Amino acid sequence: MTQATRTQSTAATFTALKCKECGEEYELQAKHVCDCCFGPLEVKYDYEAIRRRVTRQTIQAGPNSIWRYREFLPVATDNVIDVGTGMTPLVKSHRLARRLGLKNLYIKNDAVNMPTLSFKDRVVSVALSRARELGFTTVSCASTGNLANSTAAIAAHAGLDCVVFIPSDLEAGKVLGTLIYNPTVMAVHGNYDQVNRLCCEVANTHGWGFVNINLRPYYSEGSKTLGYEVAEQLGWQLPDHIVAPLASGSLFTKIYKGFNEFIEVGLVDEKKVRFSGAQADGCSPIAQAYREGRDFVTPVKPNTIAKSIAIGNPADGMYALEIARKTNGNIESVSDTEIIEGMKLLAETEGIFTETAGGTTIAVLKKLVEAGKINPDETTVAYITGNGLKTQEAVQGYIGEPITLEPKLEAFERALERARTLERLEWQQVSV
Repeated sequence: MTQATRTQSTAATFTALKCKECGEEYELQAKHVCDCCFGPLEVKYDYEAIRRRVTRQTIQAGPNSIWRYREFLPVATDNVIDVGTGMTPLVKSHRLARRLGLKNLYIKNDAVNMPTLSFKDRVVSVALSRARELGFTTVSCASTGNLANSTAAIAAHAGLDCVVFIPSDLEAGKVLGTLIYNPTVMAVHGNYDQVNRLCCEVANTHGWGFVNINLRPYYSEGSKTLGYEVAEQLGWQLPDHIVAPLASGSLFTKIYKGFNEFIEVGLVDEKKVRFSGAQADGCSPIAQAYREGRDFVTPVKPNTIAKSIAIGNPADGMYALEIARKTNGNIESVSDTEIIEGMKLLAETEGIFTETAGGTTIAVLKKLVEAGKINPDETTVAYITGNGLKTQEAVQGYIGEPITLEPKLEAFERALERARTLERLEWQQVSV
């Protein structure tokens, strides 16, 4: 359970950890905060080396997973953990696009990501690959659910001991989706921010590899693959506008970094992509700062059904705020009722059942369109980051029920007429 030193391969393209605030550089160890200014550390790459090695053709010849982008990821050896994560569908929307009045809407569907049906599989695959290189045998995380699922599953595949920490009031599907892999699960009485503070203390005393604490610089790089894939799937072009959920803000900033890295090494043409973020009203510290024109994010106490993005003190909130502003994007929040409607809207138009984070994204997408903040001609990508099967409680009582009938033809005919009558009434209500 301790950290050991490993020899780095000469094939590695990452060279140091660098503070995002003061620029101080550090060795490639398990460390996430600058000693000088307490700013966050980020992985630094040799982009000239990447440019020499990588072409569109070499990427397309790679595995059908995030590891086709290996040169852009912080792993030093060939011993990566590949469980088929990534290369999820980029769905060209037709029915939702028509409903919203958009001509070029795409859905990046990580609700079907492997192995645990959320984008967290990307970041965990990278974090645990690096953790193994650094000699960790026990891995851990603080999680609102999806990260616990992913850490437990991928640790099981890799043969690593696993201890995960979650708030005690998580959705049952996410708790079950962690326990099945047989990790040690610590359910803490408190919200995510309280769980995270406890984990920081544990990381300092037990020497475990916490994917979103001492391994965070490596872990967060996995989110860049959501940018790479969209660019590749759009025919090696960048979109005009993206809408993504905001929790810590890390996903938002890493998609931005991914786009810029592809520009840096010549894989796509330079383009200014607009970045818009989505939060729930019950936990919207970044959206509040954006609306009020502040250059700081004030922590809040979460109170929303969107538990997977309910981070009241977002570590990368300021960076997400900066990106939205400098790209002429937006950050909006929506109510829990709008989140449920967003989940239903995506399901009934595109056949995609997303969790509450995805409902938040679709609801904010709709809100931005109605406010005239998305050009109908823009190529817009909405990021769906998790599967609705994990948060079924959110829509219980808000959707229909099956019609019960006897196994007779006349009973079926009566039931069919009843169903059609109910459908006509629903359309009349929508029209009003």
